Amino acid sequence: MAGDNPIAQDVEEALHKGGVGSRLRSYFFTGIVVTVPITITLWSAWWFLNFVDTMVAKFIPDEANPNNYLPFEIPGLGLIITVIFFIIIGFMARNFLGRLIIRAAEFVVYRMPLVNTVYKAIKQVFEMTIGTQSTAFREVVLFQYGSANSWTIGFVTGVAPAEIQKIGQGDEVLNVYSPVTPTTAGFVVFVPKKDVIYLSMSVEDAVKLIASGGIITPPVKA
Repeated sequence: MAGDNPIAQDVEEALHKGGVGSRLRSYFFTGIVVTVPITITLWSAWWFLNFVDTMVAKFIPDEANPNNYLPFEIPGLGLIITVIFFIIIGFMARNFLGRLIIRAAEFVVYRMPLVNTVYKAIKQVFEMTIGTQSTAFREVVLFQYGSANSWTIGFVTGVAPAEIQKIGQGDEVLNVYSPVTPTTAGFVVFVPKKDVIYLSMSVEDAVKLIASGGIITPPVKA
């Protein structure tokens, strides 16, 4: 298993050259590198499933909850119900009756001061990021930031509004979201299209590169 992990392999090769003490340290660090990531991942997944199950269980009548009468609990039942719920809502939203209900609800929300502003903003963000026609966060770019010799990675989230387009002096200006290590929180930068370099790496690889502080680099493509 360690042979499939490049970090563990590097640790083992670096420490294996010494005596018994170095070999024991090698095995110790290799064990940590191999075990800790998968342990944290499995624990996080289990915690998330339990969290969703607990939240969803509050809305399920006791007689309708299979965990109350089955001899065993169904792990992930809450997540399964949540996924089914969103599928049903999505299906209903695509037919006449569903659209009618949504429009009626939006009619009420749009006439509520402050609430309508928050709703419009949240709805627009979700439509731009996870909508079927969304192009946000699908392109990774490199652009200069801070000084002429400093570069940073960003994600194209759209085209800048007309009022900001003037800074491009005729060239299209892009909205670029630039995350900050070690999280993916960041800021928006308006950059002329001619000043960005489009990268071939995937969004997932770019996020890993940023969140890890440059430790996790994308594999070299043949």
